[in-house]
Amino acid sequence: MEITWLGHSCFKIKGKEVILVTDPCNESIGYSLGKPAASIVTLSHPHPGHSYVAGIEGNPRVINRAGEYEISGIFITGISTFHDSEGGKSRGKNTVYFIEVEGIKLCHLGDLGHVPSAHQLEELGNIEVLFVPVGGVSTINAKMAAEIVRFLNPKVVIPMHYKTEKVSWLEPLSKFLKEMGLKEIAPQLKLSITRSNLPQETQVVVLACHS
Repeated sequence: MEITWLGHSCFKIKGKEVILVTDPCNESIGYSLGKPAASIVTLSHPHPGHSYVAGIEGNPRVINRAGEYEISGIFITGISTFHDSEGGKSRGKNTVYFIEVEGIKLCHLGDLGHVPSAHQLEELGNIEVLFVPVGGVSTINAKMAAEIVRFLNPKVVIPMHYKTEKVSWLEPLSKFLKEMGLKEIAPQLKLSITRSNLPQETQVVVLACHS
């Protein structure tokens, strides 16, 4: 499996036979996706920065709500959460996706705005690759993100939704790295991952943006 970051909360997850794209963003956010093709698209909530299906080629199957799905050998479970810490009163709902690709269990937290309950976290089960927002403002902040990481104990953590040259209104990645007890991490162009090369202990991977 190959994972690349297209900006904000958008990733392309390329398996042997299926390509999945998460939370595609439109150009108003600052990123240009470049019309990637995909078989499946997951949307955490209907904000333009997370639901720009028109930017994806290939007539993909779109998943935008909680539920269980099996598409082309990919197993997806959507779990309803909130985009804020007030039960959705300020920003509404958010869908967290558990995705199993080629035997590897991924979790994309979308624009999660609160630390989930112990029950919700347990519902996610054993996570191996976690995509977590860390930029605060409209999602969980660095401290909350680190708390979730410690609870879920994934093998790989990929931070997303933070301040970059193209998005100035979020908090920087450095805050999350500090919460994790880490210094600056050199970004890599992509993450190629199989069951055999999963790290033994939690590793934070910073991806370079492709858009």
